[in-house]
Formats: sequence, structure tokens, C-alpha cells
Amino acid sequence: MHRSQPVDSFTIAYHEAGPADAAAVVLLHGWPGDSHDYRAVVPLLANRYRVIVPDLRGFGASDRHLVDPDAYYGPAAQARSVAGLIDELDLGAPVVGGYDVGSRVAQTLATEHPDKVRGLVLSPPLPGIGERWLAPDIVPELWYLYLHRSPLSVRLIDGQRDKVHAYLHYCWAHWSGPGLVVDGPEFERLVDDYARPGAFEASTNWYRAGPDYVARSLAETPPDRANRISQPTHVLWQELDPLFPRAWSDRLDEFFADVHLHPVDGIGHFTPLEAPEEFARLIDLHRRG
Repeated sequence: MHRSQPVDSFTIAYHEAGPADAAAVVLLHGWPGDSHDYRAVVPLLANRYRVIVPDLRGFGASDRHLVDPDAYYGPAAQARSVAGLIDELDLGAPVVGGYDVGSRVAQTLATEHPDKVRGLVLSPPLPGIGERWLAPDIVPELWYLYLHRSPLSVRLIDGQRDKVHAYLHYCWAHWSGPGLVVDGPEFERLVDDYARPGAFEASTNWYRAGPDYVARSLAETPPDRANRISQPTHVLWQELDPLFPRAWSDRLDEFFADVHLHPVDGIGHFTPLEAPEEFARLIDLHRRG
């Protein structure tokens, strides 16, 4: 892996594939994952794009400093590191893809650094959920958001490989569709990474930064037309994700000026691994447009 120059004292690790002079694509991972989340997408793109896949702050091989999460691990801070990497590598305005944590970071990058994003390919979370977070069938799925904000999660899990294995396996198996095989060498590699002392805590600093997802959504109001995300956006919305029902896609045009919805049946939360061909196809739509 390569390493970036520091932003806010954080260096981030990243993979690079494809021709150095090709149009650029930046792919942003989720939790509980890392840059390897895109291992099935990168080979589909690397013959025609310069593909950059970083580990976000606190994940994988990137720095995981013990600093205030509000200031250094939230969406704006993560977006600063991605913007710095885009400048450092002279990528211009790449297409940016993201799901889960990476989706929020990509949206923030497009809003706060609009000159660094040509277009977006996103999977949930996306704006417009509002009070639907409080639906009786959704609330039981949200326990992990609050566990991650508590120091108890660190005491129970951090640095203990057997507990990390059990916890990550539950999340991957419960949130994915029936076609994703969790067990295998790649999952064991991920567990080894998250089981390093301090690694689980660092990855969950994302959830400790600012208000939680539910509070943000309850306070969310659609921007006026001039302040919607302006970059062309393709949204891949999965069918079987217990966290983000597809019905929640009904308000996207209140937050994005140019958005296109692409439903995909039979898959769960981990769209780059469960529908890599569709993810790559949506990247291509930007370049062909």
C-alpha cells in the first residue's frame, strides 16, 4: 500500500490500480470493513481508470490517533483527508463511490469540496430517512450505533480476537444477502486487522463523532434547490439490507439536484461485494455521460 501526506496529522494508506494517466475513480469503504471491500470492483475498472481506494482515518493501515472524535473522525474530517489525497495525487475531479461510512464521506466531500468530485456512486445511508428511523421494525436494528458510542464497547471487544471475530461475523452475516459467503481467508484477514489493540476503538470513533445517525436524520431538513448536492449521482439501493429499506429512497431528489436510482434485488448491505458488476457499471455511466 501507499501512504499519503498528512492532513490534520493523519496519513492514510491507499491502494492504487490502473493507468496513471487514466480518468480517476476514488472508492470509499464502510464499517466493518476497509479498502479491501472493493476487491471485486477494482479488477472491473482497472483496465480503463486510475483507481484509488484508501483506508479511511482509523481503519486498516491508516493512522488512528487517540484524539477527539468530533474534530478528527467525523464526515468533514474524513472528507478533508480524501480531498488532500485527491490533490496530492493530482486526480482532478474523480468519480467518487461510497457505501456505508464511505457514502457519508463521499456526500460530505461533494458538498464541502465540490471541485474535487465529478460525480457520485452511492449506496445507503442517504438523506431523507427522517422519523422513519423510529419505526418499530427498524429500532431493534440500531443497537450497534449506541454500543459503538459507549466506552463499554472498547472494554468488551477491543484487542480480543475471538470477540472481534464473533462481533464482525454477526454484522457481516446479518446485514448481507444470502449470496455473500462471509467465512474465508479475506474475513480472517479483516478480523486480524480489527483485533489489533486499539483498532476496533479507532474504527468506531466514526460513530462517536457528533450526533448519532438517528439524531442527524431527525434534525434533517431538505436544502433549497441551490444547495442540493449538484454532482450527478447514481444510487445503488439494495433490496435486503435490514438497516436501510428501499422504501427510504423516495426523497432523494429533495437532497440531490441530479440523482438516478438503481434498485438491485437479492443483495444486502455490502454492495461493492454483493453487486460489484453493477457498482462498476454505475461508475462507467459517469464517464460515458
